[in-house]
Amino acid sequence: MSDNLTERIETIANTYEDIRLIAQQVVVGNRTLIEEIFISMISGGHLLIEGVPGTAKTTICKIIARLIDYDFKRVQGAVDLQPADIIGVRIYDRSRNEFILQKGPIFTNFLMVDEINRLTPKTQGALLEAMSERQATIDGTTYPLGDPYFVIATQNPHEAEGTFPLIEAQCDRFMFSTVLEHLDPESELEVLRRERAGELDWKVYQNRITPVLSPAEVKVMAAAVREVRVDETILGYIRDIVLATRSHGDIRLGASSRASIALLRGSMARAALNNRDYVIPDDVRALALPALRHRVILSREAAITGVTPEAVITEIVESVGVS
Repeated sequence: MSDNLTERIETIANTYEDIRLIAQQVVVGNRTLIEEIFISMISGGHLLIEGVPGTAKTTICKIIARLIDYDFKRVQGAVDLQPADIIGVRIYDRSRNEFILQKGPIFTNFLMVDEINRLTPKTQGALLEAMSERQATIDGTTYPLGDPYFVIATQNPHEAEGTFPLIEAQCDRFMFSTVLEHLDPESELEVLRRERAGELDWKVYQNRITPVLSPAEVKVMAAAVREVRVDETILGYIRDIVLATRSHGDIRLGASSRASIALLRGSMARAALNNRDYVIPDDVRALALPALRHRVILSREAAITGVTPEAVITEIVESVGVS
């Protein structure tokens, strides 16, 4: 690896470690989520989070956005939210005798959409089109979105009333999907200790956060990640895992080629986070679950008997070898 690339990879690893340590001064646990957010950011992907309320999703996003000096906006999902509320609208300005664009929250660097499954399919489609194309079309005029541009969407899988689940094609737009569970007993106790000590007050904490990274530096990191070496055997390993989802007896619809790309890009970024300029099988294994869980559809029989996508993907990863 060249000295220049060595330095850039080392910078990525050190910066990630700084961000993780600062974030975990106020956030208990959730190390995997912080890692997946950073990997998604420097890989040009988006992240879908499933989890019950109160698991610090919004707080983590605010911290990351502040540390990376991103323009951050948040949208609360609701059934009465229209596409124009997210994308924006052109309005007539009498004083200027012309139409001007009133931009929606989608025009930012970092957009968080809470409870995306509370948006109607029409509004979901408008949002996800912008995520995919990195642009928004309003009254026939196309406007570019922020660069870098990153979206995190959350949904509560345990709620059904008043929700519109994402269809398969929409889920596929997310690079990763992660599931947050309640904290373990010791972590829950740590939350109480920090609350008693006054260490969980966001208003106090945010004033102590200073950016450690600029959007321009994120783009430089993204370019470095694209230079991470991937051996042909690793490419074959990724292919075999994805193909296994298409032939597994418990899966009705396997992962798409977009899943293969997500797993490859994510593995390259994870290698950089671990100060390596080459991908190893452990990188692929670590990201197989978040890259695939939202992209496979179980057969009706498997779902009825309680089989989960996580169980099937774990079985596939354990059975597929590196050749």
